[in-house]
Amino acid sequence: MTMFNPLRDRDDGQPVRESQREGAAPGDADPIEEANDAARGVAAPACDVAPAAIDPERLAPSATFAVRRFRHGAWQSASDALAEEVPVALEFNGISHVVMLATPADIEDFALGFALSEGILTDRRECYGIDVTATAQGVTAHLEVSSRAFAGLKERRRNLTGRTGCGLCGTESLDQVLRPLPAAGAPLRVSHAALAAAHAGLARHQPLNGVTGAVHGAAWCSPQGEILCLREDVGRHNALDKLIGALARDAQAFDRGFVLMTSRASVEIVQKAAQVGIPMVAAVSAATALAVRTAEGAGVTLVGFVRGEQCVIYSGGAALDASA
Repeated sequence: MTMFNPLRDRDDGQPVRESQREGAAPGDADPIEEANDAARGVAAPACDVAPAAIDPERLAPSATFAVRRFRHGAWQSASDALAEEVPVALEFNGISHVVMLATPADIEDFALGFALSEGILTDRRECYGIDVTATAQGVTAHLEVSSRAFAGLKERRRNLTGRTGCGLCGTESLDQVLRPLPAAGAPLRVSHAALAAAHAGLARHQPLNGVTGAVHGAAWCSPQGEILCLREDVGRHNALDKLIGALARDAQAFDRGFVLMTSRASVEIVQKAAQVGIPMVAAVSAATALAVRTAEGAGVTLVGFVRGEQCVIYSGGAALDASA
């Protein structure tokens, strides 16, 4: 069906030119057309602002800037710590696979966790080594992986360009978004009191967020609510990858605890947890509808709005023992 475009078509089907407007004589110069013709011959000015280079010798998770702050009715000169984000490239057996924007800390954990949570590796022992280098353009993690893992990676070859707030940017096809996930094992028994205890301990385990106020945390918690490990990053999915990598490097069992995120529970968080066998994901904010459907399909317990004594169960409610 052809749709009518009032800027292009008239009732008689002939193109409309600005010079044919009412009151315009044939042959009159059209100032709009002249301006357009002039513009076509003028090249856009080149941008003379070079990208900010990274100092590979001074990579840190935060940087301090001089700022002007308005407080108590007056302007003040002050300094402020800001979270860093740099391009982090992951290479597998010398082949570049993905570039993400991430906080330049715990890069080895990030690289291994990403490989596991995306299904590139099925076991941490398939990674033979990780070498991290930094240049003025960013950070590169070079992973040496098994021939089986590398063959599988080439088979499903994809290129991603990650952004800070997005876990699926650049995915090339729909079937890569909703990928098959392994079924969860036995549910983890956790009480609402344990969730409250884990939430109460978040701030003490987030030093970077304490000084910048701009990073997410992914906490690994015991069934009793004790925070055993936490990783931080400007991206929530990056923080979870770092946590997964840290647990894998320490040979921790993924089915012995739960994850508490300082963010919403979006679908990629559930996918990454399910991929490595984490039975329960809790978050301080809401879940998305797709995250809930994915959690239900994978058998993952999903809890949101974990704040103090309150929480909302989205899936797997039988795994929470309110009497414990």
